[in-house]
Amino acid sequence: MWREIDPRPDERERPELSHGRGAHENRHESQSNDPRDVFSRDLDLPRGTRRQPVRDHERSIDLRESEVRILVTTGAFRVVPAKDLLDQRGRPSSSRQGDLRRLREEGLVQARPYVVGREKTSLVTLTERGRELLEQHRMDRDDAVRQQFYSGVVKPRELAHDSQLYRAYVHAAERLHRDGSTVKRVALDYELKRDYQRFLRDLNRERRRADCDADVVGRDVAEWAARRNLPVIDGHVHFPDVRLEYERPDGERMVEDVEVVTPHYRGAYAAAKGRTGFSCYRIDTGVGGRGGHSGRSPDPRIFEEFLG
Repeated sequence: MWREIDPRPDERERPELSHGRGAHENRHESQSNDPRDVFSRDLDLPRGTRRQPVRDHERSIDLRESEVRILVTTGAFRVVPAKDLLDQRGRPSSSRQGDLRRLREEGLVQARPYVVGREKTSLVTLTERGRELLEQHRMDRDDAVRQQFYSGVVKPRELAHDSQLYRAYVHAAERLHRDGSTVKRVALDYELKRDYQRFLRDLNRERRRADCDADVVGRDVAEWAARRNLPVIDGHVHFPDVRLEYERPDGERMVEDVEVVTPHYRGAYAAAKGRTGFSCYRIDTGVGGRGGHSGRSPDPRIFEEFLG
C-alpha cells in the first residue's frame, strides 16, 4: 500500500522542516504584513512603486513591486484568479489592462478564461520564462528552505479547486498575523508529495535489500509522517492542499495545514479528511460565502464552512 508513485518530475531536494526554536532571523525579510510579501522575501527584485530594470537572460525588463507580487503569488500557488491578484492601487487585476496585461505582453504570465461555479473568471499561471526570472533573482540563503515556484497547469480537471488555494491561504495568513505570528514559507501538496515519493523509492530499495516485511515498512512510513506533522489514517499518509510554515511570537516554528473542500467530498474520503485536523475551507458555487473554520483538531462542523 506504500507504492503510490507520483508521476510528476522531481524538483530540488527540500530539507526537513524543523519544529524547534531558535530559527535564524532573515536580515532581508520584509516587515510588511501583506500576505503576498512572504513569497518575495528571498528575491532580489524591486520594492516600490517606481519600475526598475531587472535582468532576464539576454534582455532587461522594468518591474515594480505590484508586478513582482503578481509574479511571486502566481508562482507560489501555480494558478490564481486574476481578480485575486491586486494591481498597484490595490484593485483586482484584469488580464486586459494594467500590471497583469503588461506581464502577459512580456511573456511572464498566461491568462485563460474559466468558470468557477457560476462565476466567470480568468485564471493566471506563470510561464516557464516567468518562473526562470524568479529563480534567477534568488538571494543566497543557507539558513532557510526556499519558496517553491511553479509554471503552467498540471491538473486541468482540478482547476476550480486549485484556483481557490490562494484565497484559503489569505484567510489563514491573516488569522495567524492577528495572533502575532509570521508566515515564513508556503508549501503546496506537490512539494510534500514529491518528498514522500522520494522517501518511498528509498524505502522500497532498502526493503528489497533487507527483506523487510510490511509491518516494518508501515512503521517507517508512520515515523516519516510523524516527523513532518502529517496524519496517517487507515494506512495512508494525508497531505494538505497548502501548508503554512510560520513562527509564533515566542520564536517557536509551527505549521498550519489547509484543505480546500469541494461539494464532491463524500463518503469515506470526506470522513478521512475530517479526521486529519487540517483547517478546512469549503467552496460551493464560487459566489459569496464566508471564511472557513480553522484549527488543528477535528471539528464536526468542518464541512459546513464556506470559502468566499
